[in-house]
Amino acid sequence: MRVTIPQLKSPTAERIIYFLTTCSSPSHIHQIQAQLILQNFHYNTTVASHFITACQSLNLLNTAHLLFHQLHVPHVFACNSLIKAFSHSQIPHIPYSIYTHMLRNSVLPNNYTFPFVLKSSSDFMEFKQGQAIHTHVVKFGHFNDIYVQNSLLNLYASCHDMDRCRKVFDEMTQRDVVSWTVLIMGYRSVKMYDDALISFEQMQYAGVEPNRVTMVNALAACASFGAAEMGVWIHDSIRRKGWKVDVILGTALIDMYGKCGRIEQGLNVFQGMKEKNVFTWNAVIKGLALAKSGHEAVLWFNKMKQEGFKPDEVTLVSVLCACGHSGLVDVGQEIFSSVIHGKYGFSPGKNHYACMIDLFARAGYIENAFKLINEMPFEPTKTMWGSLLAGCRDQRSFELSEFVAKKLLELEPDNSAYYIMLSNLYAEMGRWSDVERWTFGCLLLLYRGGQCSMSVSSQPKKPASTFCLLPSLRVESLAKGQLSLHSLMIMDILKLDHSLYQGRTSALPIIGFIANSHIVFEAVGQSLSFNMAICLHRHSAGFIHLHNPQAERSKPDIRRDVTWAVLM
Repeated sequence: MRVTIPQLKSPTAERIIYFLTTCSSPSHIHQIQAQLILQNFHYNTTVASHFITACQSLNLLNTAHLLFHQLHVPHVFACNSLIKAFSHSQIPHIPYSIYTHMLRNSVLPNNYTFPFVLKSSSDFMEFKQGQAIHTHVVKFGHFNDIYVQNSLLNLYASCHDMDRCRKVFDEMTQRDVVSWTVLIMGYRSVKMYDDALISFEQMQYAGVEPNRVTMVNALAACASFGAAEMGVWIHDSIRRKGWKVDVILGTALIDMYGKCGRIEQGLNVFQGMKEKNVFTWNAVIKGLALAKSGHEAVLWFNKMKQEGFKPDEVTLVSVLCACGHSGLVDVGQEIFSSVIHGKYGFSPGKNHYACMIDLFARAGYIENAFKLINEMPFEPTKTMWGSLLAGCRDQRSFELSEFVAKKLLELEPDNSAYYIMLSNLYAEMGRWSDVERWTFGCLLLLYRGGQCSMSVSSQPKKPASTFCLLPSLRVESLAKGQLSLHSLMIMDILKLDHSLYQGRTSALPIIGFIANSHIVFEAVGQSLSFNMAICLHRHSAGFIHLHNPQAERSKPDIRRDVTWAVLM
């Protein structure tokens, strides 16, 4: 419909509304706006609301905002329309400013106002702002509206405050699929995967049917938590419901199977999908990389390109990681070189360099890895240095290991794990004066509250050994022979006194040294053979070693994520 100024002479409200609903041009909107002001129709609540809606459809929100501020007393309907329009935009604070403008003009919000103003607070994670709106929800008596309650759930979930989110959820007298889905999404976003899956089970008991969004989030929680059985149950449920496995649901299933170590079932899902996108292919390649099936990952990578899908940054990280785990150095170098030369339309990022450094280090090419660290256009990260250190220790390159370990210590000077790594390294090198210095430094750091967390494995492990720092308690005597619960000698030591805390202390002596010693302190879970006895100076803190005879005895891989626990 073409709108011209002559057609709008002496218009009625109904005629203007008709033109607004059929208008499809910004220039026509501006013509109508001029007539609204000339004829004083911008004071008409119904006309103003339709004008705001028309502006939203043409992305002319500033024009709508200008008209809104010309209203002497805005009606709640016009306010809600503008708040809704801006809540779908990427412009922060405007919905809240309109809301406060309402309150200043004594326009009371209703149950249609709060969901949209809360949506804006959620999208931009405006926690304090959202809390203020929450108090108004209660004050104006709209808390029992399920749409308002769901908006509050989304606010707290988006701001990662799951305690308040759960409190709102528990106070709800009625919960629908949106309520449960937001709760599950919130738990997943803060990595509380067990709570997400428990909530999903409770949803079934409550008789609320999950939708596709619920299933996708539950599958993502299964993938991150390693809950393969629950993931299979969800897949069976999807089959029973007769749902079509679209690209989003299918990708979530493949990702779950890949991360749970069942990539073959993930490939079956892939084969049954009619529609796929780059995220689907990435899930397959990532799953194969996690399964350390490097050759298959490269095969699927090439197949992806043959079928016309353009690999993205995630694709290349996955395939390079797969090459590293399978020792495909030449293939990895070729792929990385193609990224550097711009074949895929982007330059390699930190993750791509980290994968290549890990690939070289695992294959024993530590010189190549060190050269890449020095030549890359980024500052090396903890992960990169960690990969190189693992490679150096595998190759028994002690001098480079020392350099790398000190680089790690520069990045995290308060992480006692690196002190222990250096102590271990010097023990292997036979530099016992350095062992004394770094071991004592570790004890002092821990006493002063330093952290003791070192990544070794992200997967759940059987309970292993834990070092606990307890001043004035006991220290383990590491006697010659295999360390076991039955061969430990525990020595009493004196309480760490004030002079130590002030830094006035003598060196930590090591006595009873026997040749061919191995490691002084080691990470959780390794079979330790100590050929020495350590006696601490009386000015020292104590370690009490909590030993589990059922603990795993596999050598830790410092390339991966694991945690030491320190009990203060």
